[in-house]
Amino acid sequence: MDSTMGALTPDQQLRGLLMDLLDGLEPWDLLEQEHIGSARSWIASGAPLARVAKPDTPPMHLVSYFVMLDRVRQKVLLGEHRLAGLWLPAGGHCEEGEVPWTTTVRECREELDLEAVPSDVCGDRPLFLTVTPTRGPHSHTDVSLWHVLSADAGQLPAFDEREYRSMRWLTLDEVLGQPIETMDPHMHRFTDKLLAALHT
Repeated sequence: MDSTMGALTPDQQLRGLLMDLLDGLEPWDLLEQEHIGSARSWIASGAPLARVAKPDTPPMHLVSYFVMLDRVRQKVLLGEHRLAGLWLPAGGHCEEGEVPWTTTVRECREELDLEAVPSDVCGDRPLFLTVTPTRGPHSHTDVSLWHVLSADAGQLPAFDEREYRSMRWLTLDEVLGQPIETMDPHMHRFTDKLLAALHT
């Protein structure tokens, strides 16, 4: 029997890994459950997963967010994103064939000049998933996996000023106190899920 029969292509391996990541997510609410279902259907459809041309080709693509968390101080790092005009966690688009954790490691170096250290909240697996149309011209849909990284809020990291106007540390209560219109539309839901994970 040909030993190559039944071998998975790199694309099939990536889709299998993504499905495994989705299997590991416990939906926070009905909306996350809906988003996980939508992401499953998209991955299974064979549609391209990575952005191949800026800003919106293909119109739906994979993103890796990483939320820098100081667990002791209960603070997270948010950046004022120039293009979106919103306060967002750091992150970036997954490149073709790239697994989300690899994206997180790469983007953490590029955007914050830091090594990615997985938080004990969820390790190198995502805590949260969202499927969100972007704001502004050339709107497209980001399928975003939200990772949590361990960090020290005692210092503000260097950041890519081409991407962000500024960055600041906020307590989780301060995040929940901010108008959601100024942030990623799912930031409050993520914060609620993170708080629950920190207290389990």
